[in-house]
Amino acid sequence: MTSWFRTYGSVPLCLLLCCVVVAVNSESSSAGDSVCWSPSVTSCAECIRRGPQCAWCFQEDFLDGAVTSQRCDLPVKLFRRGCEWEFMEQSEITVEVDATVSSTQVSPQDISITLRPGSETSVVVAVKQLERYPVDLYYLVDVSASMQENLDHLKTVGVALSLRMTEHSSDLWLGFGSFVDKPVSPYINVHPSKINNPCSDYEIRCRPAHGFHHVLSMTGNMSEFTRVIKRQRISGNMDTPEGGLDAMLQAAVCQRSVGWRPEAKRLLLLMTDQPSHLALDSRLAGIVTPHDGLCHLENNVYTGSTRMDHPSVGQLSDKLLENHIYSIFAVEKQQYQWYKELVRFLPGSYLGKLGLFQAPNLIELVVDAYKRLLSEVSVSVSVEDKAVSRYWVSVSPLCPNGSTAKDQSCSGVQPGQMVYFNITIRMHSCPEDAEDEDVTVLVRPVGYNESTVIRIHSKCGCSCGPTRRCNDASQCRGSSYQEQRPDHRLIMDSNWNCKADGSDVDCSGRGVCGCGRCLCEQTRLGTVYGKYCEIDDFSCSYEGGLLCGGRGVCVSGECVCEDDWTGDSCGCPVSKATCQSANGLLCSGRGRCVCGMCVCDDPWPSGDFCERCPACQSTCQSYWKCVDCHLSHGLTQKEAGHCNNTCAPQVGYMDVVSGQAGEMWIQCMYISNDSCRYRFQTSSQSGQTQLHISTRPECASNSRLVGTFLSVCALTVLCGLVVVAVSRLLLQKRGLSPGGATQDRPYHCTGKDLSFIPTTNEKTVTYRRDRPPDRPMEMHIQVPKMPLGDPWQC
Repeated sequence: MTSWFRTYGSVPLCLLLCCVVVAVNSESSSAGDSVCWSPSVTSCAECIRRGPQCAWCFQEDFLDGAVTSQRCDLPVKLFRRGCEWEFMEQSEITVEVDATVSSTQVSPQDISITLRPGSETSVVVAVKQLERYPVDLYYLVDVSASMQENLDHLKTVGVALSLRMTEHSSDLWLGFGSFVDKPVSPYINVHPSKINNPCSDYEIRCRPAHGFHHVLSMTGNMSEFTRVIKRQRISGNMDTPEGGLDAMLQAAVCQRSVGWRPEAKRLLLLMTDQPSHLALDSRLAGIVTPHDGLCHLENNVYTGSTRMDHPSVGQLSDKLLENHIYSIFAVEKQQYQWYKELVRFLPGSYLGKLGLFQAPNLIELVVDAYKRLLSEVSVSVSVEDKAVSRYWVSVSPLCPNGSTAKDQSCSGVQPGQMVYFNITIRMHSCPEDAEDEDVTVLVRPVGYNESTVIRIHSKCGCSCGPTRRCNDASQCRGSSYQEQRPDHRLIMDSNWNCKADGSDVDCSGRGVCGCGRCLCEQTRLGTVYGKYCEIDDFSCSYEGGLLCGGRGVCVSGECVCEDDWTGDSCGCPVSKATCQSANGLLCSGRGRCVCGMCVCDDPWPSGDFCERCPACQSTCQSYWKCVDCHLSHGLTQKEAGHCNNTCAPQVGYMDVVSGQAGEMWIQCMYISNDSCRYRFQTSSQSGQTQLHISTRPECASNSRLVGTFLSVCALTVLCGLVVVAVSRLLLQKRGLSPGGATQDRPYHCTGKDLSFIPTTNEKTVTYRRDRPPDRPMEMHIQVPKMPLGDPWQC
C-alpha cells in the first residue's frame, strides 16, 4: 500500500537541536558550537543521527582516556585533533542508476540511493512525449432517469469520434459502462415493486438500480459500440447525488475486465448531470466498511456496492495514477462548480462543461481533453505508508523551450520534447527501533504507463570499519566499566598500568584508573585525555578571550589552526590579500606582509600598505626590484612564482613591449648589472597591476663603446677646424669698423705684389651738431700704409 505523498515548497523540518551544556570551556564551546558534539552522545549511532555533517571517530587511541562524547564532532575538527580519515564513520550518500532497463518514455526506471538521517540527494527523471499513441476511451455514463435524452445522443458518437481521433491517435478503442447509485435504502426505493422497475409509476420499463455495470470491454469495432449504446435503458434512484466515484474506481482497477491496453493512453470519461457521493456518505445506509480499493466484479456487476463505503477522493486519485488513467468529466453547467473543486485533487483530470450532451459537443470535448492532457506533463511522488513521515520530497520541473512551468508540471509540451524533473529526497529520522530499513518511492508521470522506482536504503547504524568496533560506551576495552555523569568518576579497584614514568599519582591526578586504563575527568576548563591523562585541550594560547582565537583546536598544548589561519594563537591569516595595495603589489612593493599587516622595509614609507613615500623612487623605479627578480630567474614562466612576494601578481614576458604603448601603459627601462637595458611597461587597469618585461636586452660591448667615443672626438675636432677656416675666410673678405659703420672696398691681389696693401686708406667722417644746424663740420682722416702683421695703434 502506498499513499499519495504531498510535497511542499517550504523548508523541511529542522535537524534535531543539539543539547545545551553549561560550564564548558572555550574549546568545548567551540565543539559545542557544532551541531554534532554533545555530552549526551555516547554511541556512534547517536552521533550519526544528529545530522549528515557529523562523524564518529572509532580510532582506538583517539583522545585516549577522554569521555566517548568527544568522538562525535565535525570531521575536520576530529582530524585536527588526531583522528585519521579512515577511522571516521560519516554520513554517506550513494546514488546508483540501473541503466540496463530500457524505456521509451520515462528514464531511468530504477534508482537506488543510500541516505542517513538529515541527509538529502537529488535525482533527475526524464519524461518524453511520443508523436502518436494508441488511445483507450471508456465511457462511464450515469443512466439515471434524468439522463435519458443524453443517452440517446451517444448512439452516433462512436464512428464520428473514431474518424476525428485519427488526426491525433494511431488507434482508437472504445469501452462502455453504466452506474446509478448503491442499490440500498435510502438511495433507492426498496418497495418490492420498485426494485426491479424503479420507473413503474410512470409506466416505463427501467432497469434496476446498480452501483456499476461493465457493459462493453475495449474494442476497435465502432459498429459494436453503437449497437451496445442503442440497447441501453435508463434506471432510477431516490436522492440527487449519484455513485460516480464508486464506479470510476472499479473501472480503473478492473483492468482485465475492462480491457485496458498496456501501451495505450487511457481516458476515462464520466458523463453525469448530478454530483457524486463521497466517502462516509454510505453511513446513511448502515455501510461503515471502508473501500479496499480492489476490483469486485462478478458477471460484470459490482458486487461490493452494498458492502463497502464510497472511496475517498485520495483513494480514487491513487488508483487513477497507479493505473495510468486520465479522467475526463462531462457535466452540465449546473454541476460545473462542484466538479471544479473535485478535479483539483485528481491529477491528470479535465473538466468540460456541456449545455447539451450532443454528439458534436462530446467529440470536441474528448479531442480537446486529449490534446490538453497530453501537452501537460506532471509527476506524482508516493512514499510507502510506513515511512511517509520520515521523508520529505520536492519536485522541480525543467521544461523544454516553448512550454511553461507551473507547480510540478510543464504545460504546452509538444510531441517529441523531453521534460526533466529534479526529485529531491531528504531523510528526517530513523525508525523507532533505529534499525536500517528499505523504503520504496514511486515517481509516476501522470497518464504514462511507465514509472521510476527509487529504492532508498536508510543507514541508521554504524559499521566502524572492517573490525566493526566503534569504541563507544557500549564497548568496554579490557574489562567492564562504565561512565558516570556528571563527574564521570568510577568506583573501581584496579589501578595498575595507570601511572606515568616517574609519577606516583594515578592518571596524573586528573582521572581514575579502571580496567587497567585511565578514565580522565572532564573539567570546567575542557577535556583531559591521554594514556595517563597528561594531555588537555585548554593549555594553548588565547586571543580575544578565545582559545586559539576560535579558529583552531588545542592539541597537546599547541593550536592546530584552520586552513586559512596560522600563528601560535591562530591569529594570523594565511592569505596576504589584506596586504595587497591598490597597485596590485604586496605592501606597494616596499614591505613585507606579517600576520596580515604590512611591515615597511625602510623608514621612509608610511601608511597601511607602505603607499605613502614622498622620498621614494619614481613609478618605473618602484618596479626595478621586480624586474631584477625575474631577470635573476631567467625570465621563464616556470620560475616566475619565486617573485610573487616582490612583484605584481600579473607579470608577462614579451619579445617587444614598445608596440603596446598607449595611454594606459607607462614605458620604462631597467639597466642590469651587466649594463644591458631591459624595456618594460606597466599599467593598472580594473585595479590590477600588469607588468610586461621584454625578453630582448639591449647590450653593448667594451670595444664598441671605445670606438664610439673616438669617433665622437674626431668628429668634434673636424667640426672645430671647419668653423675656424670658415671664420678666417670671412675675416679676409670683410673689414670690421669700431664704430659699427663699415664700407667695403674692392681689393685685388695680383701674382706680382702680395706683400703690401694700398699706401693709404682714406675715410671721411662727418660730424653733425645741433648748433649751428646749417653748418655741418667735416673731418678727413688718412691712414698711412702699414706693413702686414704690425699692430694697430690709436
